[in-house]
Amino acid sequence: MNDRLLPGFTRHSVEVGGLRLNVRRAGEGPPVLLLHGYPQTHLIWHRVAPLLADGFSVVLADLRGYGDSDKPPSDPRHLAYSKRTMARDQYLLMRELGFDRFAVVGHDRGARVGHRLALDHPEAVTAFAALDVVPTRYAFEHADADFASGYYHWFFLTAGNGIPEHLIGQDPGFWVRTRMNARHHGGSAFAPEAVDEYVRCFSDPAAIHASCEDYRAAATVDLEHDRADAGLRLECPVLLLWGEHSFVGRHYDVPEAWSEYASDLRGHPLDCDHYVPEEAPEATASSLRAFLGQATDPGA
Repeated sequence: MNDRLLPGFTRHSVEVGGLRLNVRRAGEGPPVLLLHGYPQTHLIWHRVAPLLADGFSVVLADLRGYGDSDKPPSDPRHLAYSKRTMARDQYLLMRELGFDRFAVVGHDRGARVGHRLALDHPEAVTAFAALDVVPTRYAFEHADADFASGYYHWFFLTAGNGIPEHLIGQDPGFWVRTRMNARHHGGSAFAPEAVDEYVRCFSDPAAIHASCEDYRAAATVDLEHDRADAGLRLECPVLLLWGEHSFVGRHYDVPEAWSEYASDLRGHPLDCDHYVPEEAPEATASSLRAFLGQATDPGA
């Protein structure tokens, strides 16, 4: 673990529901949970989290199956990696840390977990920020040839018979680096130490399999849950940030895509591609501080 990227953040291994999550903490104030995406770990926040820790209690967690968190076996329905299950992990984590009410900020897969967390536990989530995503159900229901090309990994990673696990496992470093470099446009370069950490964690065959299960769940059981909740809107304040040069920014009207999923929306693009917290950290932190300062519960 490269502690130099997050000086001042204490590391914890927290057990929730028989699962151990890798967690870092720093700061004082209203609690904020930051969730990472694929194929990364909590270190995606290494440039943003220190800017938030002056004013907020910042919690960084590796999702189940990622980073140094546990990677439990899956099941035929992929329930172990459904967003409902992954969201419950984070809900229990924050309760274990003493936070009954908290804000959630998620990038990529972390935003999908955060969305489900806010849906399933509205009494706990004071505010939600989603970075460079549209809702999963919306993405699938509006899929076209451009989506299939730009998001080919959504379909590749759902393949059965261990096909993506085997192919990625031949050279995990190549997969991680090419996935990230293909979705970067201007802005800050990735920190080599962070990318090395992503590769280290992703080189575990259990992590490769778990991440494939994450995507298999998204295309099956997550869609079942999302369709069952069609019409249910988030009532907490929601901030949308997306990369002006990302596929999301070029392909969707992001606020319009979220309009049937949340009642209190605001947001804007940033001058970057997909990896918003790493490519545009100052702008990301500034937007989050302004939003969280208005939306979070000081008494949480």
